[in-house]
Amino acid sequence: MKSIFQKITIQKVVKGLRYLKHYGWKEFVIRLQEKMEAENVPYEPWYEKHKAAADQLEKQKKQAEKWKDAPKISIVVPIYRTPETFLRGMIESVQAQTYGNWQLCLADGSGSAEEETDLRSSVVQRVAAEYASADVRIRYQCLNKNLGIAGNTNAAIALADGDWIAFMDHDDLLAPDALFELVKMIRQGFHNEDGLAATIYQEAGSDYEMIYTDEDKVDMDGKTHFQPHLKPDFNIDLLRSNNYITHFLAVKRSLLERVGGIRPDFDGAQDYDFILRCAEQARAIGHIPRILYHWRCHKESTAENPFSKQYAVDAGKRAIGEHLKRLGVDAVVTPTKDMGFYEVEYALTEKPLVSVIIPSKDEVETLQKCIAAIEKSSYGNYEVIVVENNSCEETFDYYKNIAPEENMVDGIRCMEGKLAGGQRICVAVYTEGFNYSRLNNFGVKFAEGSYYLLMNNDIEMIGNDWMKRMLENCLRKETGVVGVKLFYPDHTIQHAGIVVGIGGNARGIGDNMFVGLAGERSGYMHKASIQLDYSAVTAACLMVKREIYEQAGGFEEQLAVAFNDVDFCLKVRRLGKLVVYDPHVQAYHYESKSRGAEDSAEKTARFQREIEYMRNHWIGILKNGDPYYNPNFSSVYNNYSLKDNS
Repeated sequence: MKSIFQKITIQKVVKGLRYLKHYGWKEFVIRLQEKMEAENVPYEPWYEKHKAAADQLEKQKKQAEKWKDAPKISIVVPIYRTPETFLRGMIESVQAQTYGNWQLCLADGSGSAEEETDLRSSVVQRVAAEYASADVRIRYQCLNKNLGIAGNTNAAIALADGDWIAFMDHDDLLAPDALFELVKMIRQGFHNEDGLAATIYQEAGSDYEMIYTDEDKVDMDGKTHFQPHLKPDFNIDLLRSNNYITHFLAVKRSLLERVGGIRPDFDGAQDYDFILRCAEQARAIGHIPRILYHWRCHKESTAENPFSKQYAVDAGKRAIGEHLKRLGVDAVVTPTKDMGFYEVEYALTEKPLVSVIIPSKDEVETLQKCIAAIEKSSYGNYEVIVVENNSCEETFDYYKNIAPEENMVDGIRCMEGKLAGGQRICVAVYTEGFNYSRLNNFGVKFAEGSYYLLMNNDIEMIGNDWMKRMLENCLRKETGVVGVKLFYPDHTIQHAGIVVGIGGNARGIGDNMFVGLAGERSGYMHKASIQLDYSAVTAACLMVKREIYEQAGGFEEQLAVAFNDVDFCLKVRRLGKLVVYDPHVQAYHYESKSRGAEDSAEKTARFQREIEYMRNHWIGILKNGDPYYNPNFSSVYNNYSLKDNS
């Protein structure tokens, strides 16, 4: 094994200095620690084990030859002074495909040999012409001048006559089974395998019009693989936070013709702009969870030096902004410190009444802290409903101070009062045993708002704009639920979204992501710190439209303790609505890191019943996997580590 000193190169030192200058010392140290952390499962041997073996590739060739309805895939590549080794490697990786009905379209903007003293352009012309003359599937055009990456790509598209157009960079590599896997998905068509309704971005029963794959990076030799990017199925909020789709992308010709080609105004983020336009109109978007594209890293590449193209960050911001404008969405886009990542803050287009519903038993100081944080909210149109559940008399003395007007509503004891800001507070008394689902369903009966904010009594919100931020997201027509980022008291992460179908303690039903990660860390691909969609979020702090709550049937009362939030979010997803994780809304959750074992026969039996309920009602997603979680990730760990199949 190489020591850390053997791995240090001048290139890496220069890269580190760039990061130090950009992030500052504190952030640099955090990112350095993340880089040096050992992988749960090392990637290189994992990749070697999971890539298609020689016998599999031979089977693919024979299978592909039998396909009668095999579409032609035109791979378009803009060339600009590509080093000979990289150019040959790229072309030969296409020629090595197990699927044969392809076309490689090369548009060369390198310029004439007379104009270039380094003779790179003449080398490109010679090498490209050599391959084109030997393989009729390769089309090459030497352009009169460099049209920029967008113009060169459009020139390559003009050479293409395939049913699908796929995009590739001039110095990257395709895995030999990339086109086979692509065409296999095209032929299979879109199926709603998880049992959940399609969203407005995915029309059930439609043919795929846009497909992307997973990718990794390779060193200059094209052999050393690292930094795998294992992607979720289509995730609109993640796409607005970062161009996670990138490579390898293929679109149906008819979709390309609808949206138009690559736009030069977005050079540097021209692919981001194109992907967003395609995503707006594609009837179905497919994802192949296999590493089928290798992004080459060298000193000139964006993969190695993201700070080399600040203009690309600005172009990406404009691409997201125009995407939102086309959809009639009012929002502000801000680049984050992490290059290529963005924050979208939606406009508060309405100011509806928000009903904050808090189940509570005793723990007066905890509840006081919770309500005090709510009262600091910059958004003032809210009410608080405390669902009292079998507290002692001392707790009722506190209730009398905050809600002195007592009455009976349909035989239920209620206390009413006003908070310091004039907002209504209601204490509704629920006298039966603890059942989290029933407590919330009971509480909403006393709510007058058109939005519900479910909150545990041991939550303390951070800052004052959190309710406004949650509401901005929840007002979106495609959103059903908004969840937040929760910390333990020591500022480690307690919740950053929920993945369904993972977790040892939860018997594979679902688990919070990034539990125990230091609060200043952002995790794999910054997922703890960017907005994205999940299948579920915790109900410890969750906002939902009242109409969606009612359409979903509220919380399932058979789930008294566990999985009721997962079940509820999946019911919302079944309605075709998004469950959005907003990390910019943060709170402390004063829950013990160890919630205690199910240490009695009664608790164990209850927990088992809840597990069986979830398995019986959500077998589709539990069997097929969470669409927002790549199947190559661990089903045990919650930190986006690789699945260990050894």
